[in-house]
Amino acid sequence: MHRLKGKPFTATAGGASHRRATRIALAAAAASALVLSASACGGGGSDDNGKDKKTSSPTASASGSAAGGGENLQLPDLHGQKLEVAAVWTGPEQKNFQKVLDEFDKRTGAKSTFVPTGDSQSTFLGTKIQGGAPPDVAFLAQNGVLHQFADKGWIKPLGPAAQAELQKNFSKGWQDLGAWKGKQYGIYAKVSNKSMIWYNTAAFSNAGATEPKTWDDFLKTAETVFDSGTAPVSIGGADGWTLTDWFENIYLSQAGPEKYDQLAAHKIKWTDPSVKDALTTLGQLFSKTDLIAGGTKGALGTDFPKSVTQTFTGNPPAAAMVYEADFVSAFISANTKAKVGTDAKEFAFPAVGSGKAPVVSGGDVAVALKDTPAAQALLTFIASTDAAKIWAQGGGYLSPNKSLDFAAYPDDVQRSIAQSLIGAGDDFRFDMSDQAPAAFGGTKGEGEWKDLQDFLAKPSDVAGAQAKLEADAAKAYGG
Repeated sequence: MHRLKGKPFTATAGGASHRRATRIALAAAAASALVLSASACGGGGSDDNGKDKKTSSPTASASGSAAGGGENLQLPDLHGQKLEVAAVWTGPEQKNFQKVLDEFDKRTGAKSTFVPTGDSQSTFLGTKIQGGAPPDVAFLAQNGVLHQFADKGWIKPLGPAAQAELQKNFSKGWQDLGAWKGKQYGIYAKVSNKSMIWYNTAAFSNAGATEPKTWDDFLKTAETVFDSGTAPVSIGGADGWTLTDWFENIYLSQAGPEKYDQLAAHKIKWTDPSVKDALTTLGQLFSKTDLIAGGTKGALGTDFPKSVTQTFTGNPPAAAMVYEADFVSAFISANTKAKVGTDAKEFAFPAVGSGKAPVVSGGDVAVALKDTPAAQALLTFIASTDAAKIWAQGGGYLSPNKSLDFAAYPDDVQRSIAQSLIGAGDDFRFDMSDQAPAAFGGTKGEGEWKDLQDFLAKPSDVAGAQAKLEADAAKAYGG
Protein backbone atom coordinates (compact mmCIF):
# COMPACT_ATOMS: atom_id res chain seq x y z
CA MET A 1 0.00 0.00 0.00
CA HIS A 2 1.15 3.50 -0.41
CA ARG A 3 1.73 4.99 3.32
CA LEU A 4 3.23 6.29 2.72
CA LYS A 5 2.10 3.13 1.25
CA GLY A 6 1.23 5.94 0.27
CA LYS A 7 0.31 3.52 -0.17
CA PRO A 8 -0.62 3.51 0.92
CA PHE A 9 -2.64 2.00 -5.08
CA THR A 10 -2.47 -1.22 -5.15
CA ALA A 11 -3.86 0.90 -8.70
CA THR A 12 -1.74 1.74 -7.39
CA ALA A 13 -1.28 2.02 -5.29
CA GLY A 14 2.14 0.72 -6.27
CA GLY A 15 4.46 1.12 -9.74
CA ALA A 16 7.14 -0.15 -11.88
CA SER A 17 8.92 2.91 -12.69
CA HIS A 18 10.87 3.93 -15.53
CA ARG A 19 12.29 0.54 -15.52
CA ARG A 20 15.55 1.14 -16.77
CA ALA A 21 14.40 3.67 -19.18
CA THR A 22 11.36 3.18 -17.33
CA ARG A 23 9.13 0.81 -18.84
CA ILE A 24 6.56 -0.18 -16.42
CA ALA A 25 5.83 -3.78 -17.02
CA LEU A 26 2.35 -2.49 -16.64
CA ALA A 27 2.01 -2.87 -20.32
CA ALA A 28 2.09 -6.40 -21.36
CA ALA A 29 2.99 -8.05 -18.14
CA ALA A 30 0.43 -10.75 -18.26
CA ALA A 31 -1.79 -9.35 -20.86
CA SER A 32 -4.67 -11.75 -20.95
CA ALA A 33 -4.41 -12.62 -17.31
CA LEU A 34 -3.78 -9.21 -15.89
CA VAL A 35 -7.32 -8.14 -15.52
CA LEU A 36 -8.73 -6.16 -12.67
CA SER A 37 -9.14 -8.14 -9.50
CA ALA A 38 -12.56 -9.52 -8.87
CA SER A 39 -12.85 -7.56 -5.67
CA ALA A 40 -13.57 -4.42 -7.63
CA CYS A 41 -17.21 -4.46 -8.59
CA GLY A 42 -18.13 -2.44 -11.60
CA GLY A 43 -20.43 0.30 -10.98
CA GLY A 44 -22.33 3.02 -12.43
CA GLY A 45 -23.27 6.11 -10.67
CA SER A 46 -25.59 6.99 -7.95
CA ASP A 47 -28.37 9.43 -8.03
CA ASP A 48 -26.23 11.21 -5.51
CA ASN A 49 -27.16 13.19 -2.54
CA GLY A 50 -24.60 15.95 -2.67
CA LYS A 51 -25.56 18.36 -5.41
CA ASP A 52 -23.00 20.91 -6.47
CA LYS A 53 -24.00 24.52 -6.31
CA LYS A 54 -23.62 26.56 -9.40
CA THR A 55 -20.58 28.72 -9.34
CA SER A 56 -21.21 32.40 -9.03
CA SER A 57 -18.01 33.14 -10.86
CA PRO A 58 -16.65 30.67 -13.37
CA THR A 59 -13.44 29.06 -12.23
CA ALA A 60 -11.73 27.61 -15.20
CA SER A 61 -8.31 26.34 -15.96
CA ALA A 62 -7.11 25.10 -19.29
CA SER A 63 -4.87 22.19 -18.70
CA GLY A 64 -3.47 20.31 -21.62
CA SER A 65 -4.32 16.68 -22.05
CA ALA A 66 -2.50 13.78 -23.61
CA ALA A 67 -4.97 14.05 -26.45
CA GLY A 68 -4.21 17.73 -26.79
CA GLY A 69 -7.40 19.07 -25.27
CA GLY A 70 -8.11 20.97 -22.10
CA GLU A 71 -11.01 21.45 -19.74
CA ASN A 72 -13.10 24.28 -18.44
CA LEU A 73 -13.74 23.20 -14.87
CA GLN A 74 -16.66 24.74 -13.01
CA LEU A 75 -16.53 24.76 -9.21
CA PRO A 76 -18.98 26.29 -6.71
CA ASP A 77 -18.47 29.33 -4.51
CA LEU A 78 -17.53 27.96 -1.09
CA HIS A 79 -16.49 31.08 0.78
CA GLY A 80 -16.87 30.62 4.52
CA GLN A 81 -16.89 26.82 4.30
CA LYS A 82 -14.23 24.62 5.90
CA LEU A 83 -13.15 21.16 4.78
CA GLU A 84 -11.03 18.57 6.51
CA VAL A 85 -9.17 16.17 4.25
CA ALA A 86 -7.53 13.02 5.61
CA ALA A 87 -4.88 10.81 4.03
CA VAL A 88 -1.97 8.66 5.05
CA TRP A 89 0.67 10.83 3.37
CA THR A 90 3.52 12.53 5.17
CA GLY A 91 6.62 14.43 4.09
CA PRO A 92 6.99 15.23 0.37
CA GLU A 93 3.77 13.41 -0.53
CA GLN A 94 1.78 15.57 1.87
CA LYS A 95 3.49 18.77 0.70
CA ASN A 96 2.74 18.00 -2.94
CA PHE A 97 -0.91 17.33 -2.20
CA GLN A 98 -1.15 20.53 -0.18
CA LYS A 99 -0.55 22.45 -3.42
CA VAL A 100 -3.69 20.82 -4.84
CA LEU A 101 -5.70 21.84 -1.77
CA ASP A 102 -4.32 25.37 -1.94
CA GLU A 103 -5.48 25.72 -5.53
CA PHE A 104 -8.92 24.35 -4.66
CA ASP A 105 -9.22 26.87 -1.85
CA LYS A 106 -8.09 29.68 -4.16
CA ARG A 107 -10.71 28.84 -6.75
CA THR A 108 -13.63 28.23 -4.40
CA GLY A 109 -12.94 30.35 -1.34
CA ALA A 110 -13.05 27.29 0.90
CA LYS A 111 -10.53 26.69 3.68
CA SER A 112 -9.14 23.15 3.63
CA THR A 113 -7.13 21.46 6.36
CA PHE A 114 -5.06 18.31 5.89
CA VAL A 115 -5.13 15.64 8.60
CA PRO A 116 -2.64 12.71 8.53
CA THR A 117 -4.26 9.41 9.49
CA GLY A 118 -1.22 7.31 10.30
CA ASP A 119 -0.80 3.76 9.01
CA SER A 120 -3.77 2.39 10.98
CA GLN A 121 -6.04 4.41 8.75
CA SER A 122 -9.28 2.46 9.07
CA THR A 123 -9.06 2.65 12.88
CA PHE A 124 -8.37 6.39 12.80
CA LEU A 125 -11.22 7.14 10.40
CA GLY A 126 -13.62 4.68 12.01
CA THR A 127 -13.17 6.35 15.38
CA LYS A 128 -13.78 9.77 13.84
CA ILE A 129 -16.89 8.61 12.02
CA GLN A 130 -18.39 6.82 15.00
CA GLY A 131 -17.63 9.85 17.14
CA GLY A 132 -19.65 12.04 14.80
CA ALA A 133 -16.70 14.07 13.54
CA PRO A 134 -15.48 12.54 10.28
CA PRO A 135 -13.31 14.50 7.86
CA ASP A 136 -15.16 15.75 4.79
CA VAL A 137 -13.02 13.80 2.35
CA ALA A 138 -10.59 10.94 2.89
CA PHE A 139 -8.09 9.20 0.64
CA LEU A 140 -8.35 5.52 1.51
CA ALA A 141 -5.13 3.61 1.05
CA GLN A 142 -6.92 0.26 0.81
CA ASN A 143 -9.54 -0.89 -1.64
CA GLY A 144 -10.89 -3.30 0.97
CA VAL A 145 -11.55 -0.38 3.32
CA LEU A 146 -13.66 1.32 0.65
CA HIS A 147 -15.82 -1.82 0.50
CA GLN A 148 -16.11 -2.01 4.28
CA PHE A 149 -16.95 1.67 4.68
CA ALA A 150 -19.51 1.54 1.85
CA ASP A 151 -21.22 -1.46 3.43
CA LYS A 152 -21.45 0.48 6.71
CA GLY A 153 -22.89 3.52 4.96
CA TRP A 154 -19.91 5.62 5.98
CA ILE A 155 -19.06 7.00 2.54
CA LYS A 156 -21.23 8.87 0.07
CA PRO A 157 -21.66 8.16 -3.67
CA LEU A 158 -20.12 10.59 -6.12
CA GLY A 159 -22.29 13.47 -7.25
CA PRO A 160 -22.98 14.07 -10.95
CA ALA A 161 -20.22 16.65 -11.45
CA ALA A 162 -17.53 14.47 -9.85
CA GLN A 163 -18.76 11.44 -11.75
CA ALA A 164 -18.68 13.34 -15.04
CA GLU A 165 -15.01 14.26 -14.47
CA LEU A 166 -14.23 10.67 -13.52
CA GLN A 167 -15.84 9.21 -16.61
CA LYS A 168 -14.15 11.76 -18.85
CA ASN A 169 -10.63 11.29 -17.53
CA PHE A 170 -10.32 7.70 -16.26
CA SER A 171 -10.54 4.31 -17.94
CA LYS A 172 -13.21 1.84 -16.92
CA GLY A 173 -10.77 -0.24 -14.89
CA TRP A 174 -9.94 2.67 -12.61
CA GLN A 175 -13.59 3.65 -12.37
CA ASP A 176 -14.51 0.10 -11.34
CA LEU A 177 -11.90 0.07 -8.58
CA GLY A 178 -13.65 3.04 -6.97
CA ALA A 179 -17.09 1.44 -7.26
CA TRP A 180 -18.90 -1.05 -5.05
CA LYS A 181 -22.21 -2.85 -5.43
CA GLY A 182 -23.37 -0.74 -8.33
CA LYS A 183 -22.47 2.67 -6.92
CA GLN A 184 -19.53 4.90 -7.75
CA TYR A 185 -17.89 6.04 -4.52
CA GLY A 186 -14.31 6.95 -5.22
CA ILE A 187 -11.64 8.40 -7.46
CA TYR A 188 -8.21 6.79 -7.71
CA ALA A 189 -6.40 10.10 -8.14
CA LYS A 190 -2.95 9.00 -6.95
CA VAL A 191 -1.60 5.58 -7.83
CA SER A 192 1.69 3.78 -7.90
CA ASN A 193 3.62 1.20 -9.85
CA LYS A 194 4.86 -1.15 -7.16
CA SER A 195 6.99 -3.43 -9.29
CA MET A 196 10.37 -1.78 -9.33
CA ILE A 197 13.73 -1.75 -7.61
CA TRP A 198 15.79 1.44 -7.30
CA TYR A 199 19.57 1.41 -7.24
CA ASN A 200 22.53 3.65 -6.55
CA THR A 201 24.35 3.91 -9.88
CA ALA A 202 27.72 4.63 -8.25
CA ALA A 203 27.43 1.49 -6.09
CA PHE A 204 26.54 -0.59 -9.13
CA SER A 205 29.39 0.90 -11.14
CA ASN A 206 31.86 0.27 -8.33
CA ALA A 207 30.74 -3.38 -8.15
CA GLY A 208 30.58 -3.87 -11.90
CA ALA A 209 26.95 -4.87 -11.48
CA THR A 210 24.24 -4.71 -14.12
CA GLU A 211 20.46 -4.60 -13.92
CA PRO A 212 19.05 -8.12 -13.41
CA LYS A 213 15.94 -9.38 -15.17
CA THR A 214 15.28 -12.59 -13.22
CA TRP A 215 15.14 -13.40 -9.52
CA ASP A 216 18.17 -15.67 -9.80
CA ASP A 217 20.12 -12.88 -11.47
CA PHE A 218 18.93 -10.46 -8.79
CA LEU A 219 20.43 -12.65 -6.07
CA LYS A 220 23.66 -12.95 -8.08
CA THR A 221 23.77 -9.18 -8.51
CA ALA A 222 23.32 -8.79 -4.77
CA GLU A 223 26.28 -11.11 -4.17
CA THR A 224 28.38 -9.08 -6.64
CA VAL A 225 27.56 -5.85 -4.83
CA PHE A 226 28.32 -7.45 -1.46
CA ASP A 227 31.75 -8.54 -2.73
CA SER A 228 32.47 -4.90 -3.57
CA GLY A 229 32.06 -3.90 0.07
CA THR A 230 28.52 -2.46 0.05
CA ALA A 231 25.43 -4.06 1.52
CA PRO A 232 23.22 -4.91 -1.47
CA VAL A 233 19.62 -4.46 -0.28
CA SER A 234 17.91 -1.96 1.99
CA ILE A 235 14.63 -3.23 3.49
CA GLY A 236 12.16 -1.04 5.38
CA GLY A 237 10.97 -3.88 7.59
CA ALA A 238 9.80 -1.61 10.40
CA ASP A 239 6.88 -0.77 8.12
CA GLY A 240 5.13 -4.09 7.54
CA TRP A 241 3.44 -2.92 4.36
CA THR A 242 6.74 -2.91 2.49
CA LEU A 243 7.06 -6.63 3.17
CA THR A 244 3.60 -7.33 1.76
CA ASP A 245 4.77 -5.66 -1.46
CA TRP A 246 7.84 -7.90 -1.63
CA PHE A 247 5.62 -10.95 -1.22
CA GLU A 248 3.00 -9.84 -3.75
CA ASN A 249 5.46 -9.26 -6.56
CA ILE A 250 7.07 -12.64 -6.05
CA TYR A 251 3.70 -14.36 -5.72
CA LEU A 252 2.21 -12.76 -8.85
CA SER A 253 5.23 -13.68 -10.96
CA GLN A 254 5.66 -17.18 -9.57
CA ALA A 255 2.06 -18.30 -9.02
CA GLY A 256 0.42 -16.28 -11.79
CA PRO A 257 -2.53 -13.87 -11.93
CA GLU A 258 -5.29 -16.46 -11.44
CA LYS A 259 -3.82 -17.69 -8.17
CA TYR A 260 -3.13 -14.08 -7.19
CA ASP A 261 -6.81 -13.21 -7.54
CA GLN A 262 -7.83 -16.31 -5.58
CA LEU A 263 -5.49 -15.53 -2.69
CA ALA A 264 -6.49 -11.86 -2.72
CA ALA A 265 -10.14 -12.91 -2.26
CA HIS A 266 -9.17 -15.65 0.22
CA LYS A 267 -10.65 -18.26 -2.10
CA ILE A 268 -7.53 -20.31 -1.47
CA LYS A 269 -5.81 -20.51 1.88
CA TRP A 270 -2.47 -19.10 2.87
CA THR A 271 -1.44 -22.68 3.55
CA ASP A 272 -1.67 -23.35 -0.20
CA PRO A 273 1.53 -24.74 -1.78
CA SER A 274 1.78 -21.62 -3.97
CA VAL A 275 2.23 -19.50 -0.84
CA LYS A 276 4.89 -21.90 0.41
CA ASP A 277 6.75 -21.50 -2.87
CA ALA A 278 6.61 -17.69 -2.72
CA LEU A 279 7.73 -17.49 0.90
CA THR A 280 10.55 -19.92 0.17
CA THR A 281 11.66 -17.68 -2.70
CA LEU A 282 11.45 -14.56 -0.55
CA GLY A 283 13.41 -16.41 2.12
CA GLN A 284 16.29 -16.76 -0.32
CA LEU A 285 16.90 -13.06 0.28
CA PHE A 286 15.69 -12.70 3.86
CA SER A 287 17.84 -15.59 5.09
CA LYS A 288 21.04 -14.15 3.66
CA THR A 289 21.62 -11.49 6.27
CA ASP A 290 24.87 -10.32 4.67
CA LEU A 291 22.83 -9.16 1.69
CA ILE A 292 20.62 -6.92 3.84
CA ALA A 293 21.73 -3.53 5.16
CA GLY A 294 22.09 -3.91 8.93
CA GLY A 295 21.16 -7.59 8.77
CA THR A 296 17.80 -8.82 10.03
CA LYS A 297 17.80 -6.56 13.08
CA GLY A 298 18.70 -3.55 10.97
CA ALA A 299 15.93 -4.26 8.46
CA LEU A 300 13.31 -4.64 11.19
CA GLY A 301 14.44 -1.33 12.68
CA THR A 302 14.40 0.58 9.39
CA ASP A 303 11.27 2.38 8.26
CA PHE A 304 10.41 3.12 4.65
CA PRO A 305 11.88 6.65 4.45
CA LYS A 306 15.19 5.53 5.95
CA SER A 307 15.33 2.52 3.65
CA VAL A 308 15.34 4.96 0.74
CA THR A 309 17.62 7.68 2.07
CA GLN A 310 20.30 5.29 3.30
CA THR A 311 20.55 3.89 -0.24
CA PHE A 312 21.32 7.28 -1.75
CA THR A 313 23.47 8.99 0.88
CA GLY A 314 27.01 8.35 2.07
CA ASN A 315 30.12 7.20 0.29
CA PRO A 316 29.78 4.32 0.22
CA PRO A 317 26.03 4.21 0.88
CA ALA A 318 24.53 1.86 3.46
CA ALA A 319 22.96 -0.14 0.63
CA ALA A 320 22.97 -0.30 -3.15
CA MET A 321 19.31 -1.20 -3.83
CA VAL A 322 15.90 -0.56 -2.32
CA TYR A 323 12.56 -1.97 -3.40
CA GLU A 324 9.40 0.12 -3.56
CA ALA A 325 7.08 1.99 -5.85
CA ASP A 326 7.48 4.98 -8.13
CA PHE A 327 6.85 7.36 -5.23
CA VAL A 328 10.40 6.58 -4.08
CA SER A 329 11.59 9.23 -6.53
CA ALA A 330 10.02 12.00 -4.44
CA PHE A 331 11.82 10.80 -1.33
CA ILE A 332 15.12 10.61 -3.16
CA SER A 333 14.73 14.15 -4.48
CA ALA A 334 13.48 15.63 -1.21
CA ASN A 335 15.84 13.93 1.21
CA THR A 336 19.09 13.27 -0.63
CA LYS A 337 21.37 15.01 -3.09
CA ALA A 338 21.03 12.15 -5.56
CA LYS A 339 19.52 13.00 -8.94
CA VAL A 340 16.81 10.67 -10.18
CA GLY A 341 17.73 9.32 -13.59
CA THR A 342 21.46 9.86 -13.02
CA ASP A 343 22.51 8.89 -9.50
CA ALA A 344 19.35 6.91 -8.84
CA LYS A 345 17.85 4.58 -11.42
CA GLU A 346 15.50 1.62 -11.32
CA PHE A 347 14.69 -1.65 -12.98
CA ALA A 348 11.58 -3.79 -13.16
CA PHE A 349 10.99 -6.23 -10.33
CA PRO A 350 12.62 -9.41 -11.68
CA ALA A 351 10.62 -12.33 -13.03
CA VAL A 352 10.62 -15.40 -10.80
CA GLY A 353 11.27 -18.80 -12.36
CA SER A 354 9.29 -19.25 -15.56
CA GLY A 355 6.86 -16.47 -14.64
CA LYS A 356 6.50 -13.05 -16.18
CA ALA A 357 7.76 -9.83 -14.64
CA PRO A 358 5.05 -8.82 -12.16
CA VAL A 359 2.91 -5.71 -12.44
CA VAL A 360 1.42 -4.72 -9.10
CA SER A 361 -0.24 -1.36 -8.63
CA GLY A 362 -1.53 0.47 -5.60
CA GLY A 363 -3.17 3.76 -4.89
CA ASP A 364 -5.31 6.06 -2.82
CA VAL A 365 -9.01 6.49 -3.52
CA ALA A 366 -10.72 9.78 -2.66
CA VAL A 367 -14.16 9.42 -1.07
CA ALA A 368 -16.67 11.72 0.63
CA LEU A 369 -17.39 11.01 4.30
CA LYS A 370 -19.82 13.93 4.52
CA ASP A 371 -22.77 14.52 2.24
CA THR A 372 -22.06 18.17 1.44
CA PRO A 373 -21.62 20.31 -1.69
CA ALA A 374 -18.10 21.20 -0.50
CA ALA A 375 -17.01 17.55 -0.27
CA GLN A 376 -18.44 16.84 -3.72
CA ALA A 377 -16.75 19.92 -5.15
CA LEU A 378 -13.37 18.77 -3.88
CA LEU A 379 -13.93 15.32 -5.42
CA THR A 380 -14.84 17.00 -8.71
CA PHE A 381 -11.58 18.93 -8.60
CA ILE A 382 -9.60 15.83 -7.62
CA ALA A 383 -10.99 14.00 -10.68
CA SER A 384 -10.01 16.85 -12.99
CA THR A 385 -6.98 17.26 -15.16
CA ASP A 386 -6.37 20.61 -13.48
CA ALA A 387 -5.68 18.97 -10.12
CA ALA A 388 -3.62 16.17 -11.66
CA LYS A 389 -1.40 18.69 -13.44
CA ILE A 390 -0.61 20.55 -10.21
CA TRP A 391 0.05 17.30 -8.38
CA ALA A 392 2.26 15.85 -11.13
CA GLN A 393 4.53 18.88 -11.26
CA GLY A 394 5.69 18.22 -7.70
CA GLY A 395 7.14 14.81 -8.58
CA GLY A 396 6.72 11.47 -6.84
CA TYR A 397 3.21 11.23 -8.21
CA LEU A 398 1.55 9.03 -10.80
CA SER A 399 -1.94 9.57 -12.16
CA PRO A 400 -4.23 7.24 -14.12
CA ASN A 401 -5.90 10.38 -15.53
CA LYS A 402 -5.66 9.69 -19.25
CA SER A 403 -6.32 13.34 -20.14
CA LEU A 404 -3.23 14.64 -18.34
CA ASP A 405 -0.47 15.95 -20.58
CA PHE A 406 2.68 13.92 -19.94
CA ALA A 407 4.64 17.18 -20.05
CA ALA A 408 3.21 17.94 -16.60
CA TYR A 409 5.62 15.43 -15.06
CA PRO A 410 8.94 16.98 -13.99
CA ASP A 411 11.39 14.59 -15.66
CA ASP A 412 11.76 11.95 -18.35
CA VAL A 413 11.76 9.15 -15.80
CA GLN A 414 8.33 10.00 -14.46
CA ARG A 415 6.98 10.80 -17.92
CA SER A 416 7.98 7.33 -19.04
CA ILE A 417 6.26 5.76 -16.04
CA ALA A 418 3.10 7.70 -16.78
CA GLN A 419 3.14 6.82 -20.47
CA SER A 420 3.49 3.15 -19.61
CA LEU A 421 0.64 3.34 -17.10
CA ILE A 422 -1.76 5.01 -19.51
CA GLY A 423 -0.65 2.74 -22.34
CA ALA A 424 -1.37 -0.32 -20.24
CA GLY A 425 -5.05 0.53 -19.98
CA ASP A 426 -6.66 -1.86 -17.53
CA ASP A 427 -3.95 -4.55 -17.63
CA PHE A 428 -2.68 -4.55 -14.06
CA ARG A 429 -3.12 -6.26 -10.70
CA PHE A 430 -4.05 -4.27 -7.63
CA ASP A 431 -2.05 -4.55 -4.41
CA MET A 432 -3.26 -7.70 -2.64
CA SER A 433 -3.02 -6.46 0.94
CA ASP A 434 -4.97 -3.34 -0.02
CA GLN A 435 -7.84 -5.52 -1.18
CA ALA A 436 -8.01 -7.35 2.13
CA PRO A 437 -9.99 -6.36 5.22
CA ALA A 438 -7.97 -3.78 7.13
CA ALA A 439 -7.54 -6.10 10.11
CA PHE A 440 -5.48 -8.40 7.89
CA GLY A 441 -3.90 -6.24 5.22
CA GLY A 442 -3.78 -2.73 6.61
CA THR A 443 -3.16 -2.47 10.33
CA LYS A 444 0.20 -1.75 11.89
CA GLY A 445 1.43 -4.53 14.17
CA GLU A 446 -1.32 -6.93 13.13
CA GLY A 447 -2.28 -9.42 10.44
CA GLU A 448 -0.16 -9.75 7.34
CA TRP A 449 2.08 -6.82 8.23
CA LYS A 450 3.11 -8.40 11.53
CA ASP A 451 3.23 -11.95 10.17
CA LEU A 452 5.68 -10.99 7.43
CA GLN A 453 7.80 -9.06 9.92
CA ASP A 454 7.97 -12.28 11.95
CA PHE A 455 8.92 -14.12 8.77
CA LEU A 456 11.69 -11.63 8.07
CA ALA A 457 12.97 -12.35 11.59
CA LYS A 458 12.77 -16.12 11.02
CA PRO A 459 12.66 -16.92 7.29
CA SER A 460 13.35 -20.61 7.86
CA ASP A 461 9.89 -21.10 9.37
CA VAL A 462 7.82 -21.09 6.19
CA ALA A 463 5.17 -23.44 7.56
CA GLY A 464 4.79 -21.36 10.72
CA ALA A 465 4.40 -18.19 8.69
CA GLN A 466 1.76 -19.82 6.50
CA ALA A 467 -0.21 -21.05 9.49
CA LYS A 468 -0.21 -17.62 11.14
CA LEU A 469 -1.12 -15.86 7.91
CA GLU A 470 -4.04 -18.22 7.34
CA ALA A 471 -5.30 -17.90 10.90
CA ASP A 472 -5.26 -14.11 10.70
CA ALA A 473 -6.77 -14.07 7.20
CA ALA A 474 -9.59 -16.44 8.17
CA LYS A 475 -10.46 -14.27 11.16
CA ALA A 476 -10.43 -11.04 9.12
CA TYR A 477 -12.36 -12.44 6.15
CA GLY A 478 -14.94 -14.01 8.44
CA GLY A 479 -13.91 -17.64 8.14
